Amino acid sequence: MQEHPLCARRGACLGKETMSQGYQRSLPLLDDLNRFYWTSGKDGVLRMLRCQSCGHWQHPPRPVCPKCLGRKLEPDTLSGKGKVFSFTVNAKSWGPGLEVPYVIGIVMLDEQDGLQLTTNLRDVAPEDVKIGMPVEVFFEKDEDVWLPMFRPTMQAASA
Repeated sequence: MQEHPLCARRGACLGKETMSQGYQRSLPLLDDLNRFYWTSGKDGVLRMLRCQSCGHWQHPPRPVCPKCLGRKLEPDTLSGKGKVFSFTVNAKSWGPGLEVPYVIGIVMLDEQDGLQLTTNLRDVAPEDVKIGMPVEVFFEKDEDVWLPMFRPTMQAASA
């Protein structure tokens, strides 16, 4: 039986636990289309594909613009700012070392109506998260990927 690529990356397969400390999340498999997204946080900047023909941002990465059907898409820099569109508080520990509760949110990015990112909301108590709360990106490194997380902006934290 050939080992799945994700299992090789994690050093585990068929239900075996890895030997890392804390909770080990599943990480994305990098390919030519998404590598820029998962590694661009190294410099603290959020990037997504943007159509060079019509300016439409798109996420997740796809080879064709859904607005104009253009194929000239390039990674471009975003402000990393947005607002909480929706969220849920998860109280279930899905594995050893996963601290609960934690907040999973959908952030509407400032650059374009409908441009959303599902993420974790950090540096905020679950009971303090509000729809419309201004947030900003920061990144958490896990192996060879930089995961975009969001936290309240300074103005939201002081309000």
